[in-house]
Amino acid sequence: MTENVLEVLNQKLDRLVAAVEKIAPVLPPVPDFDAASCFVWDAESSALLPVTKVNRVDISLIKGIDRVRDILLDNTRRFAAGLPANNALLWGARGMGKSSLVKAVHEEINSSRKEGDAALKLVEIHREDIASLPKLMALLKGSTHRFILFCDDLSFDHDDTSYKSLKAALEGGVEGRPENVILYATSNRRHLLPRDMIENERSTAINPSEAVEEKVSLSDRFGLWLGFHKCSQDEYLAMVEGYAAYYELSVDAQVLRTDALEWATTRGSRSGRVAWQFMQDLAGRLGKRLG
Repeated sequence: MTENVLEVLNQKLDRLVAAVEKIAPVLPPVPDFDAASCFVWDAESSALLPVTKVNRVDISLIKGIDRVRDILLDNTRRFAAGLPANNALLWGARGMGKSSLVKAVHEEINSSRKEGDAALKLVEIHREDIASLPKLMALLKGSTHRFILFCDDLSFDHDDTSYKSLKAALEGGVEGRPENVILYATSNRRHLLPRDMIENERSTAINPSEAVEEKVSLSDRFGLWLGFHKCSQDEYLAMVEGYAAYYELSVDAQVLRTDALEWATTRGSRSGRVAWQFMQDLAGRLGKRLG
């Protein structure tokens, strides 16, 4: 009888141990930072996934934003050299090259580094994974590499509280931002607010709520605010002509300008994105591959 009881207890203990092992937190895999220069953060598995082919354009093709380009390039160059640098918020008009500039600057820094210098790493974190930012920071801070954390199209809705993780990471927490990490984010909103809340903030008719003030203070923690505005017709045509020359598309200059303006008219806007979309259409008609 006693042996049967012990056997039953042992079986129950074995099942208990197995259950505890299943619910125990799994340690994230140690990243191989030499696998690539760019990574995507997978919050679900707490892993950094290497990106072997990055979707980006050469920095020489980014037109009409020379001043912000030079500011971001200089800030990134200082950071890569181990000097003080600021987190940057690239905000403004859609399709004007905010995310393209971040990726192009990263490539420019790496391509111009001295022999023997470590490559600068770019890590993309998706907007919906911002709450996992502290975990990602902990993973990066022990590395000898330097990292640009990149979040594209960052914004927060009324009831979204995940911005608190970002706020703590941007100088506000006990540990703050690791010395080897800098954060670049793009947004269509200067204050990372919903459009109706932006209007409320601008108006003196009502006072912003405490939550609004918190979110405004979040954008204040980016040392650089780089504004991107709608381009002029000349700037748009310069983008088109730059693409055509870079990809060696054989087309008459006047025909190129006329077709590009017609394309922009059908889209109802002029921007770097519209210029690139026109170039894809043109290259397809000419039977020319891009890239």
